[in-house]
Amino acid sequence: MNSHYTYLLIDTATVLFPLLLSFDKKVAFYKQWKYLWIGTLLTGTIFILWDILFTQWGIWSFSNSYTLGIRLTGLPIEEWLFFFTVPYSCTFIYECLLAYFPFRKRRDKYWSVFTVLGILLVASALVFYTKAYTFSSFIGCGIALMMLSLFRKDIPTFRADVFLLTFLISIVPFLIVNGVLTALPVVIYNNSENLGIRISSIPFEDNFYGMLLMLGNIAGMEWARGRKLRVHI
Repeated sequence: MNSHYTYLLIDTATVLFPLLLSFDKKVAFYKQWKYLWIGTLLTGTIFILWDILFTQWGIWSFSNSYTLGIRLTGLPIEEWLFFFTVPYSCTFIYECLLAYFPFRKRRDKYWSVFTVLGILLVASALVFYTKAYTFSSFIGCGIALMMLSLFRKDIPTFRADVFLLTFLISIVPFLIVNGVLTALPVVIYNNSENLGIRISSIPFEDNFYGMLLMLGNIAGMEWARGRKLRVHI
């Protein structure tokens, strides 16, 4: 197989089964697409801008050996697709949990997890402020968790308990996908800008980068769903 298709195949494998199963009668995730795009567009815009800047600054880079060679604003086209495939698959897990498992209507205690974790992340970001990836991923995720907890009444359908369970379930596919991306490597990190702690080949910061990406997409979808907003494609 031509190695230049590697990142594209990873993107495809990530989203293939969630996309096909979106038409399951009980989940019917396709009916939520009109709300999902809100979270995807808003969160994806922020992450792509972040990605462009960090690529330009040398915080990370992308191998030409495992990408098609098509670049937009310095990013491989596959990296742009990443911000659709990964959030789509994670949001699908969230919707499946809501559809197949009975959750109590109120689980306020889980919001304290958001607050405590948010405080710890912001404090850690300030300690490691000289490391760009550590600082940005920690403080971004930390502030988002605290803000969502603080303004949770504005997104009443967002389920903190279901989100946390979704994150835990997604760790397995996350380790597989990110493991491949960082082991080959497709994505090359400048270790002077992170803690140098790796889970297998995956930088520790990727956990909170991924959590923030998931949080933005799911919260954005729930916000749009609560207001009956939609994006017409």
